[in-house]
Order: sequence, then structure tokens, then C-alpha cells
Amino acid sequence: MKIQFYKYQGAGNDFILVDNRENIVDHTNPKLIEHLCDRRFGIGGDGMMFLQNKAGYDFEMVYYNADGQPSSMCGNGGRCIVAFAKFLNIIKTDTEFLAVDGPHHAKISDTGDWVSLQMIDVHELNTDLDAYVLNTGSPHYVKLVEDLEHRDVFHEGKAIRNNATYREKGINVNFVEPAGDGYFVRTFERGVEDETFACGTGVTAVALAMASHNQKTGHIVTPIKVLGGNLNIRFNYDGKAFTDIFLEGPAVQVFDGEVEI
Repeated sequence: MKIQFYKYQGAGNDFILVDNRENIVDHTNPKLIEHLCDRRFGIGGDGMMFLQNKAGYDFEMVYYNADGQPSSMCGNGGRCIVAFAKFLNIIKTDTEFLAVDGPHHAKISDTGDWVSLQMIDVHELNTDLDAYVLNTGSPHYVKLVEDLEHRDVFHEGKAIRNNATYREKGINVNFVEPAGDGYFVRTFERGVEDETFACGTGVTAVALAMASHNQKTGHIVTPIKVLGGNLNIRFNYDGKAFTDIFLEGPAVQVFDGEVEI
């Protein structure tokens, strides 16, 4: 059977998207997802998403990591699927959709290439030695470093993700360095098991962790540079809880095609 697919990227974080509102595709086969996400033998992507109908919402986002396994929330994926929903004329500028971590509100520009996605509130921020650990829809480890441009993110991130503390459930590992009025971030993602060009829940985690680290409260806007471009995070922080968190950035359709499954 051939299916239509669309390729999107958000700051270099790339995804395969399928309109599955008629439940044409059975996506419970990890080997199929893994094959399609393979950059040499498939379409290639950091993950794959299926847009589906869901009562009470504009749509449901069903996300899989590149290893074919169901994933926790993907922020850049969420922004890309909002752009996809606009492309399909499901939404115009505002939307309420359901993801694995619950309902999300988002707003997309008239041009359809800039998405502001509301993330879940965060009430807990822990530490692991000199790093911060928190969940922004996916679990994240955040560590301040120097000379990030030349750091071996793959091997250092892989070692942390697979250490005794995190091996069983996995964790996304973010290395962060101050840059101008914001930060430069590089991320090793579980499920992809590699460094990605961007990670939406990761840069969100970094922005929150850095606000706590610098003892900043109130309404905070944090620009972040990633390998694939620039993202923006804005939120409120009262010293205990992070609320009204929005991840903002580009979401672009790269190409579309058909693939045999």
C-alpha cells in the first residue's frame, strides 16, 4: 500500500507527517516507523507523526521516535504538526489539540511558518550534582558548560543518557552556554540516540533551568540558538512554578511524496 507523507522541519528538527484522520495507517509497527525514519533506507527524520481525529479537539498528535517507539512530548514536533494542520485546512490561526502529555494550545502566523506552542506547566526542578533535571513533557538533563561549539555532545550525552541513573527510562541531555541575551544549546535525544539539530522540550527545559539558576522571576523571555536555527521561550516564574510556557519558532514543510508500506 502507498501512503502520502509530508516532511517538516522546525529549526532543523525534522519529522515525517501523515494525515491519518481516516485511520488508513496502522502505526503500531515499530520496525515500519524505524525504517521510514532511517536516513539511508527510508525517508529520514528525527521522528514520525500521525495527525488523527479526536473528539473535543481539532486533532490528536501521535508521535514516535526514530527508533519506532512511542515517545513523550516533542515540542518542535508539536509546532510542525500545527503547521501541518493549517496546511490541511483543519485550523486557521488558533488550535487546541491533544498530545501524549495532555491538551495543548497553539497559535500559528498567517503565513503558516511561525508557531507559538503552549507547553505544560512545570512544578518540579531537581538537581543531579551540577546539572538540573526536569520534565517539560519529556525528561531533560541540563548542564552548563564552556566552549560548547567544540564539545563532544554525542559521546558525553550518550554516556549520561545511559548511566545507572537514567539507563532504564532514558533522558534527553542538554548542554548549554550563555550567548548574548540568551543561550546556545546542543542536545542528545533519547529515542533518536544521537545529537539533533534542535529539541523543543529541551530548549524549554534549558530556559526554565537557567531562570532558576540565575534567580530570575516574573515574566521571562529567553532566546535560544540551536544548530538548526533560533527558538524563543517565554514563561512566568514565581520562584516555585513555571506557568504560561510558550515555545516559539519556525515550522516549515520541506517536501511531500508517496511511500510504499
